[in-house]
Amino acid sequence: MNNFWIKTPFFIKWLFPKYVWSAKDQNKTIYLTFDDGPIPEVTEWILDILKKEKIKATFFCIGENIEKHPNIFERVIDEGHTIGNHTFNHLNGWKTTSEAYIENFNACHSTIQKYTSNYKGPKLFRPPYGKITKTQANRIMQQGYKIIMWDVLSYDFNPKMSPEKCLTNVVKNITCGSIIVFHDSLKAEKNIKFALPKAISLLKEKGFQFETIF
Repeated sequence: MNNFWIKTPFFIKWLFPKYVWSAKDQNKTIYLTFDDGPIPEVTEWILDILKKEKIKATFFCIGENIEKHPNIFERVIDEGHTIGNHTFNHLNGWKTTSEAYIENFNACHSTIQKYTSNYKGPKLFRPPYGKITKTQANRIMQQGYKIIMWDVLSYDFNPKMSPEKCLTNVVKNITCGSIIVFHDSLKAEKNIKFALPKAISLLKEKGFQFETIF
């Protein structure tokens, strides 16, 4: 589950079958996801793009950022997007005890509930960095959450990755049912502002349609 691959290999998906890596879809449906927000400017810019393109997406939110920017978080929900838990402080599960990790996950869960009394979407969790232990995952799934990983990683968070390469990472690796990761973070701002609009345009030209995670 290290971020060594743009396209997640089949053997990784096979090793961790309880996690959701992509959808079994033959209708050219794909799933845009955004990690690490909500934050001013970047998340808001993404929401503007999605609204313009009439696309719904899934946002995996950090609890601390929800508390700092509740109005942006509420806008994500009000505009019909799906939200998910990304821990309260963006923890690496491999470097955190299970008790501390679950406590942090629960803090994010409580924060989401605080601002989503009328939200009826699915219970989704994405581990930061894609790093989570079996014990941590099992305890989260016991609370009714699906663990959502990814099929295609844009690498927009990597300062050494050019905006053009981020775009190529996405459009060259998409298949039916792909779950794609972008980031609504300051670190990813330069790359995503170049790659996201162009990726949406190119993928629409190829006949793909966009949905929120199930």
